[in-house]
Amino acid sequence: MTYPFLLGVEKRMRKAVVTAGTAGIGLETALGLAVAGFAVTVVGRSPDRGAQAVDRINAMDPAQPGRFLAADLSSLDQVRSLADRIAAEHQASGDPLAVLVNNVGAMFPSRRELGGVEASFVVNHLSPYLLTELLLPTLTAGSPSRIVNVTSGAVGVAKQVFDAVEPPGGYYGFHWYGRAKLANLAYTLDLAARLDGTGVSVFAADPGGAATDMTNGTLTDPKIVSPALRLLWPLVRRKFERSTSGPASAAARPSIVAATDDALIGKTGVVIGPQARPVAPFRPATDRRVAEAVRRLSEAHAPAAAR
Repeated sequence: MTYPFLLGVEKRMRKAVVTAGTAGIGLETALGLAVAGFAVTVVGRSPDRGAQAVDRINAMDPAQPGRFLAADLSSLDQVRSLADRIAAEHQASGDPLAVLVNNVGAMFPSRRELGGVEASFVVNHLSPYLLTELLLPTLTAGSPSRIVNVTSGAVGVAKQVFDAVEPPGGYYGFHWYGRAKLANLAYTLDLAARLDGTGVSVFAADPGGAATDMTNGTLTDPKIVSPALRLLWPLVRRKFERSTSGPASAAARPSIVAATDDALIGKTGVVIGPQARPVAPFRPATDRRVAEAVRRLSEAHAPAAAR
């Protein structure tokens, strides 16, 4: 299949990068992009899992072989090194970076820090934010191109205050995860407006849910939610677990659609929902005050200009 937004550039190799792409939803997204004709690079921590992912991609006989790059995306220093490498390679080859899928995400049952910053905010927002900002010149040079940020229905339980990395009160992993995803969704919509007219389109993709390493076992601990929700958590958890019991291949469809669908040509700032169709964004993510607060936090804790 030929995608119209690729027309006129077939002589150059169109490349895609998928973070946390060695297993689960990320790997299924990478497989879908490979089938669509992209030369796919998957990013992850484990070389063994990376090799297995590349074998899966290449077993599909894609037009271009898959590739693995090792990086721990919980480290902003490693995010910077990864971005530098990708940018340098694309500048040297002249092959455009057509798609960046920020699939990385993590939920932590107990509070922890990474580089002095609360871990959920680092992994679910600052890491994809920084990688995206550092690769914007590369994506712009390779336009038309697309950025896909993976979001979550957990934004609905998030505190909507972004005066600091962490809101006041005790730590509850599910809420903190949702809040970091809300920050990233607000950033996604803000970035779409910022890049409108540049040839770089920005989308959010909500996978809805799948049984993955992140969800398996994590949701059984009632301490990941606030006391107000704890009594109801068994009911809420069962409903959530039913929604996260599907295959990762189905959960990857929104990301694949956001990255490849011809119907999205010329559009930006669209949220692709769990049914792989556009949906209305979570209203607080469209609030300019939220976007501005998230931008200030992001620039303070992950300055893209730093080297």
